[in-house]
Amino acid sequence: MCLIVFAWQPDHAQPLIVAANRDEFYARPSLPLAQWPEAPHVYAGRDLEAGGTWLGVGVNGRFAALTNIRDPHQPPGRKSRGELVARFLTGDLSIDDYLTDVVARSPEYGGFNLLVGNKNELWHFNARETEAVMLPPGLYGLSNAGLDTPWPKLLRAKAALSEVLGDPQPQALLALLSDAQTAPFAELPDTGVGLATEALLSSVFIASQSYGTRASTALIVQADGARHLVERSFGPYGGHLGEVEIRI
Repeated sequence: MCLIVFAWQPDHAQPLIVAANRDEFYARPSLPLAQWPEAPHVYAGRDLEAGGTWLGVGVNGRFAALTNIRDPHQPPGRKSRGELVARFLTGDLSIDDYLTDVVARSPEYGGFNLLVGNKNELWHFNARETEAVMLPPGLYGLSNAGLDTPWPKLLRAKAALSEVLGDPQPQALLALLSDAQTAPFAELPDTGVGLATEALLSSVFIASQSYGTRASTALIVQADGARHLVERSFGPYGGHLGEVEIRI
């Protein structure tokens, strides 16, 4: 997952609204959003290479999602970051206990941002930091750096999300995730991947022959705990592969 914008407003009629794009190599096998057979309370996509996931929901209002930190010089992780989301959704540890374990084990993974929460709390942990932070109500964004790092794509997606919060609908969230406009060279971050790659990765929706946005997910959580998820899947050059809608 490479872009997540979300509104966390726990006293609101819709306490959590999420729009997220998962960017990955098209050759990496995965399954779209679905109920997990071995954990029927979990609804998420699945990475078939390592078994984890990038975003999902579980029992008792559990929610988790992650993004990678872009740094070509970091050592490869011994474990897949996707298991961090899967373990929270399938487990029963409290948020405090789970994050204590994640903080201690974070060197086992490549750089990441992790969001975990339930109906009462939402937390963020950046693997480059020493502790997790409970988020106050607000509008936030994560790409492949720290929370709210003002990369052009993140600023565009947050602004678009703010415009639909009055009446958030899944199709509006998916529409903002389809923004393929790249940033001007002068506004690109320098993460060590070269100017051409920085430009490719600078759009909200990424499309190329081998790498791009594989899934766009809209999540709307109601105050009574009802959750509405819609996910679109994509192939090379942004070809549309299908759409899944789940209400739980």
